[in-house]
Amino acid sequence: MKIGFIGAGKVGFSLGKYFAENGQNVCGYYSEFEHDAVEAAEFTNSKEYKEINDLIADSDVIFLTVSDGQIKSVWNQLKSQHIKNKIICHCSGAMSSDVFSDITDMNCYGYSIHPLFAVSNKYDSYKELSNSYFTIEGDTKYLDRMISLFENLGNKVITIDKKDKVKYHAAAAVCSNLVVGLINMSENLLKECGFDEKSAHEAITPIVMGNIKHIINDGTVNALTGPIQRNDIGTIKKHLECLNDDEKRTYKAVSLEVLKVAENRDKNIDYSEMEEILK
Repeated sequence: MKIGFIGAGKVGFSLGKYFAENGQNVCGYYSEFEHDAVEAAEFTNSKEYKEINDLIADSDVIFLTVSDGQIKSVWNQLKSQHIKNKIICHCSGAMSSDVFSDITDMNCYGYSIHPLFAVSNKYDSYKELSNSYFTIEGDTKYLDRMISLFENLGNKVITIDKKDKVKYHAAAAVCSNLVVGLINMSENLLKECGFDEKSAHEAITPIVMGNIKHIINDGTVNALTGPIQRNDIGTIKKHLECLNDDEKRTYKAVSLEVLKVAENRDKNIDYSEMEEILK
């Protein structure tokens, strides 16, 4: 099965390298930015295509590793090419295979395939993809074949209903991007207490790493500590008093989610007053 990529950004680099390093046949890359395609081809020991139709001809599976906003326009471009019997995939977390409009009429097969992983570096992220879950949805004809592609690489694969793609992506954003926002808020509060940027970042590292380790090893319920879990209403009130309005809104919203975990852990504690304060 020969795999080609249209788009040579972080995901295209990472997925192509991951395939190539694990014995898959990556034929190469096409990009509107020729330099990116050249670099990706060199990185994966594959070919840079100057014409999109040449890549299509050489590929059995075509990954559209472009931005979400470009997927529809690239697909519309592909419709004028000879794509009969091709497997067409995109890697958007939020978009489903429905973006491939009229694909049945084109006699080819569409899939959305997404790694539950933050691809942050086009040169190194591929090294961590082996630990990632992948989600997939799309045409039933080659669904098992595409699942097997990743399972044979050692990945766990979850099939997902296309109607759930946006909720799935929201879940990924909460545990990834939103955590970055919370850590940034924590560092800013420390800087208001006299920490400089470097010391604030270094100071939170042990607590962040320790917390993540406990969550991974023990689950969210058993990992929870702190004033909400203890039902320490006085401390929570003091926290709220020292925060500005934006910080207070964030603190309350996240704390209500923490309260759900606390209630699940300590079913004999009456958290009703805590809930009223946070609302």
